[in-house]
Order: sequence, then C-alpha cells, then structure tokens
Amino acid sequence: MAATSGGTKKYGLGSVLHHVLIHQSIIGEESLKQMDMAGEYPDVVIGCVGSGSNFSGIAFPFLRENLKNGQRTRLLAVEPEATPSLTKGVYTFDYGDTAGMTPIIKMHTLGHNFMPPSIHAGGLRYHGMAPTLSAMVNAGLVEAVSVAQTKVFEAAVLFARTEGILPAPESSHAIRTAIDEALKAKETGEKKVILFNLSGHGHFDLVSYNK
Repeated sequence: MAATSGGTKKYGLGSVLHHVLIHQSIIGEESLKQMDMAGEYPDVVIGCVGSGSNFSGIAFPFLRENLKNGQRTRLLAVEPEATPSLTKGVYTFDYGDTAGMTPIIKMHTLGHNFMPPSIHAGGLRYHGMAPTLSAMVNAGLVEAVSVAQTKVFEAAVLFARTEGILPAPESSHAIRTAIDEALKAKETGEKKVILFNLSGHGHFDLVSYNK
C-alpha cells in the first residue's frame, strides 16, 4: 500500500511474515520451560495451522532444539481438509495476502485467488503458508496433516466433556491430532509425551457447536 499511496500508508500482516512468527515463539519458549519444570520433554508437538503464526509459535523453539541440540521431537502442523495449503498446495511464489498487496514470497499456496469454503474454523481459512514454515515443511523438518471438520468437532466435544474447557474450532484441529497420536501410541504400547497448543476458547463459537 505504501507504493500505491505515495508512501503515505503502510500495510502490515498479522500472520504469514517472519516477524510475526518470531513474536509468537514466546509460546514455545514458555512451553520448553514448563516441560522442564514437569521433568518431561515432548516426543510430539502439535498445533493447528492456517497461515503459520500459531503453529510456528509453539513449534519453532522445539525445532531449534532439534537442530542445535539433537532432540528428535516430531513437529505436526494440522490444517483443515478444506484449505490444505501444506498437504495439497504448490510450493511456489505467491502473494502473502488475498489482495495481492504484499511482495511475492515463496510459500505453500493454493493461490491467492483461492476462495475457501465456509468452515467453522475461520482462522484457518487462508490460501497460503508462512515462507519460513513452508521452507521447514519442504525440508522435511516439519510434518503436515489435514483433518476433516466433523472429526475435529468430535474431538472438541470429547475434550470439553473430559477437561471442562470448550476449545475453539481452530485449536480443536490440534486436539484431534493429539488424540489420534495418543491412540496410536496406545496401540503400539509406546510411551509418548504429547504437547499440543490449545490456542483459544470456543465461547464465541457456540453456534458452530450447535450445528
């Protein structure tokens, strides 16, 4: 916008770009300390992902530990089946916003003209992924999975009934995958420490739960 307005306006995205991901990494840094206080270290770190800031916030500090200190934590980014930029998108140059106002960046993308279907996890309806996270997925350092909305809400209701916390639809993608990982470990008899990011409550999403 600075270019189109003669330099009188500036345009900053609230996700996608590097500085936002770095700011969010306080989540993972605190998680590292809390896990240390509990005397545990995660085998798997899970977070929902729309354009990248939430997942990167929880996962990137653990990625650093993998690369720097030889830890072997799996990092699982969970996206909706309806907007599968990581699992079905193309790794190429595209605009970071739907308006086409940002410089083009290399990312996993469905195309900035992609019209996402109406799903209840509104925060995950984004066409592309942060370039830093995209590079990590492309390098095989982060895994990506997609989950169906119905399965997500099944997990959300189960979580609410067992934990007494109503999760946001976005966060429930991480819950769904955490449950799946726990069930796999139960089947194989493995002991696994699973960390997931409960990034929001669902108090303003009651209509979605009713549906």
